[in-house]
Amino acid sequence: KLIQCAKDYQGRIVTNDFNLNKVAEIHSIPVLNINNLANALKPVILPGENLTVSILKPGKEPGQGVGYLDDGTMVVVEEGYAHLREEIEVLVTSILQTTAGRMIFGRLSAEEFPAQPRGMVQSAKGGSRKVVDLDASREGKS
Repeated sequence: KLIQCAKDYQGRIVTNDFNLNKVAEIHSIPVLNINNLANALKPVILPGENLTVSILKPGKEPGQGVGYLDDGTMVVVEEGYAHLREEIEVLVTSILQTTAGRMIFGRLSAEEFPAQPRGMVQSAKGGSRKVVDLDASREGKS
């Protein structure tokens, strides 16, 4: 009935039903698929870009944290669990597109862990610790 009505009134169909979409196309009826529209409006994100995301829950692997973009895209962050319920900067390392949507993988951005003075290393919990170069200390250069 919907197909016939669209034909009779030279209308368009707006749907998220895959089968209705295909039938309407066969009958040369213009169709706007809501899923395609939503995907077209999602921001383009590429590896190497920084994102701000709130870590909401632990990931499947130890140390991972999971957050979501405004459009519902899941962001999995290496070592993100230490920042549970915090908003952090994430460097995108890869993107996985699936039939269910896309997933973004990343790690803490360099901006989250600014450069330390030589001989200092930033720990995952935010503290600093001194790194001793054993070869240099043996030679009296520590």
